[in-house]
Amino acid sequence: MRHWFRSYWTEEDTWFYFEIDADGWVARQIELQGPLEKPHAAASLDEWQAAQQAGTLADYEAMFGATAENPVQEWDGHEPHDLTLDEFETVWLTARAACRAGARNRSTNGA
Repeated sequence: MRHWFRSYWTEEDTWFYFEIDADGWVARQIELQGPLEKPHAAASLDEWQAAQQAGTLADYEAMFGATAENPVQEWDGHEPHDLTLDEFETVWLTARAACRAGARNRSTNGA
């Protein structure tokens, strides 16, 4: 069974949103940074693995970032705030759109 939560990490001034699979691995991850909670990542493990196999991992990570590589139970110091699937999906869709727009802006500006 999957579950969803968010956790604020003060040292990075970042909200991390996670979708966790039944084995405790991060299936999807969102990162919102700073006081304006600017989307910095919205990555899917399945997509990341597909990009790795296709040889397009650098492009995927440049647009969407990556998911954590450790099961959630191995992390110290996070205080999870439970979310519903709908709450997670709302943030996911917004963050994905922002990541895509940011990638388009970088490519049209030559950065």
